[in-house]
Amino acid sequence: MAQSFSANSHDTAALTARIEKRWAFLMVSIIALLVAIMIFTGLHWAMMPPSRVETIDPSTLHVSGEFVESNLGSAVEPNGSVTVRIVGQQYSFTPQCIVVPSKTPITFRVTSADVIHGMLITGTNINSMVEPGYISTFKTEFERAGDHLMPCHEYCGVGHEAMWANVKVVDKDVFSKMAANTRRLTCDL
Repeated sequence: MAQSFSANSHDTAALTARIEKRWAFLMVSIIALLVAIMIFTGLHWAMMPPSRVETIDPSTLHVSGEFVESNLGSAVEPNGSVTVRIVGQQYSFTPQCIVVPSKTPITFRVTSADVIHGMLITGTNINSMVEPGYISTFKTEFERAGDHLMPCHEYCGVGHEAMWANVKVVDKDVFSKMAANTRRLTCDL
């Protein structure tokens, strides 16, 4: 009986050891695969950056081109959609208040003049990094009128907590009346 117990114990220990070795091999294989994927992806993106990346010179941002101050804010495009251009800089967004229409396709084009900022429009799925030298572009549509806070969510320096803007969504007809008088719209107009 003692021999039978000892043989059973030895078989159980051997089985347990084989199972543990298999699980250990499986886990090491999964980790090795994940590391290989990370290395491949890192090298691949370094050699072939995303094709839709737009760059801009942050040192001449305010002097000429798309992001001069007179070009910032909301603008109605010929197809009826709205393009919003915003510049983030320590410690503000320009313009500070943006007016957009509800139930209209809207394209946000945002860049930074100095450091990395974050842009989040509360109550929506808009959340983006804003990096100097690059233009962040995303499209959305607001269903109803309302006010949304747009804080910087990426620490950008000692004045970070005061960096925010407002997005004011107005009825499409109200926006059309406002846009009839000017080429670029902000809350100041």
